[in-house]
Amino acid sequence: MNNIDMKNYRHADYPIDDIYVNRWSPRSFEDKEVPKDVLHSLFEAARWAPSSANVQPWRFVYATSTEDKQKFLSFLNDGNKIWCKDAPVLVVILGQKKWKVGGRDINPTYQFDTGTAWGYLALEATRKGLFAHGMGGFDRDKVREDLNISDEFDVIAMIAIGYHGKKENLPEGLQEREVPSGRKTIEEFATEGVFKE
Repeated sequence: MNNIDMKNYRHADYPIDDIYVNRWSPRSFEDKEVPKDVLHSLFEAARWAPSSANVQPWRFVYATSTEDKQKFLSFLNDGNKIWCKDAPVLVVILGQKKWKVGGRDINPTYQFDTGTAWGYLALEATRKGLFAHGMGGFDRDKVREDLNISDEFDVIAMIAIGYHGKKENLPEGLQEREVPSGRKTIEEFATEGVFKE
């Protein structure tokens, strides 16, 4: 974890496995290749995520070569390009909208299911000593055009994957943010019987 003591930043209020607390989204990555079998183990974890009617709507398009990573970097907004340049793996996450089950054309849970697959991937990355940082700041139209993605798929998110680097590798303004973030309390997002804002 690059000498970060998680106890200084996070603690669970109820007993859970440490993997949930240890998973976080740093911005500094080592310029170190992720072995193909290790990367594929992350996709293997995503493969086993649950999905409605077992449709498995998620798709991952990834870049590891210098040429492909340059293309994927061009999708990102400037704020994300600054720190993603050293990540050894960049990924685009897609969700298949079409669903010919029960007389419906559109799968009402494709984003929910795809998000679950991303969560499985992120947890497996933590188990493997890697970090996976999800992003929403990128040009979806450019992704669709450059990767030749049909309208059947929704361009949902991007991920940077790699080994944690030194915070000093980041621009000064990002160095202070290179710590695990906190979380809301359960009472702020879970209510019994009725919805409360």
